[in-house]
Amino acid sequence: MPEQYTIRGTGAGAIASDVEHAVSTGALTPGAELPPIRELAGRLGVNANTVAAAYRLLRERGAVETAGRRGTRVRDRPATTPRSLRGVAVPPGVRDLSTGNPDPGLLPIAHVSLRPVLYGEPAVSPELAHYAQSTLTGDGVPGDHIAVTAGALDGIERVLAAHLRPGDRVAVEDPGWANLLDLLAALGFSAEPIGVDDDGPLVADVARALRRGVRAVVVTSRAQNPTGAAVSAVRAKELRALLVEHDDVLLIEDDHCAGIAGAPLHPLAGATRHWAFVRSAAKAYGPDLRLALLAGDRRTVERVQGRLRLGPGWISHLLQDLAVGLWRDEAATRLVQKAETVYARNRSALQTALADRGVASSGRSGLNVWIPVPDETVAITRLLSAGWAAAPGTRFRVGSPPGIRVTVSGLAADEVDSLADAVADAVQAVGRASV
Repeated sequence: MPEQYTIRGTGAGAIASDVEHAVSTGALTPGAELPPIRELAGRLGVNANTVAAAYRLLRERGAVETAGRRGTRVRDRPATTPRSLRGVAVPPGVRDLSTGNPDPGLLPIAHVSLRPVLYGEPAVSPELAHYAQSTLTGDGVPGDHIAVTAGALDGIERVLAAHLRPGDRVAVEDPGWANLLDLLAALGFSAEPIGVDDDGPLVADVARALRRGVRAVVVTSRAQNPTGAAVSAVRAKELRALLVEHDDVLLIEDDHCAGIAGAPLHPLAGATRHWAFVRSAAKAYGPDLRLALLAGDRRTVERVQGRLRLGPGWISHLLQDLAVGLWRDEAATRLVQKAETVYARNRSALQTALADRGVASSGRSGLNVWIPVPDETVAITRLLSAGWAAAPGTRFRVGSPPGIRVTVSGLAADEVDSLADAVADAVQAVGRASV
């Protein structure tokens, strides 16, 4: 173990993070030996089990390996450092046959006026990196560290897996995104429900979840699914003040509807030590554009990039450059702006029609309107019989009251009144039946 670096920390997570930092900055080089467990435990004044747990975390993250009698060493290619750092140093004039790359001139893509991307190149397209950093910074999200993932859920999964372990509790909006609830269950995490109103997560509920020891909080910035909530400026200020006091909690923001949300962004990014802001392209540019920008603190982004490298490697630069082209294209921008206007008009028209019929609803942003109902099954059945299909709220709920979700994106103006009539009939009939 080099004498110039001394491992610090009192908990397993802190010790592991300190070693990761040393590897990332080069203070601990590939092949460097870590102290034996009992020796380091004695230096730090902690239980040997704590150091053992820290080393286990580092192995799981691909930073170190255990080599029998050789002890625990920094891996030859730590997962949190780029491949290129451990490549063969090729002197000038030497024919490089070490890369494992195909001949660019024999790749079909080279014949359609596209530059081939080869192994060992940066995972993020330079064009996309420049675009992401400028746009995110302009939105108040620090863009110093960027990764690209295959959509919002992929990004959220990678961030959770980078910091949490099975059994950890995660605060999620209730009602909230059904796919996220499914993901938490699949990863072995427990969902801690927090209520949400039109202005975002309820501060009192978030405070309660933090007191209960959640390791992470997931917030939808705007166009919350299914309620249409959007974090307001006032709510963002209140949440930031609360999270600053719990800076060891992982914060994840999901901005899945950027461009068509119909509400301004008020980010929380940077309120905690470890955070991630995920912005996907699917809702505004098409579900088949499987791409999301992920900004975060340095450690989080390094872990995400490291795990990506050990799996798919990177998100195709073809896809990244296509996304940048769409984001910069004037015709595409006009169409997205038109979509935002249409979705806002449809939400407002339906909510106004429902209010005229005595039916409460929410839907401040995004593609959906949420309607509380006494009985989801009866309401959905009656709507189907009237020729309308809506999503039952049970899929989105942990413990919040029943409701149904109506997606308004394809709703025509001349359909609003008949839909509102059918919803009112379904909701009010349920109410009469339950008396």
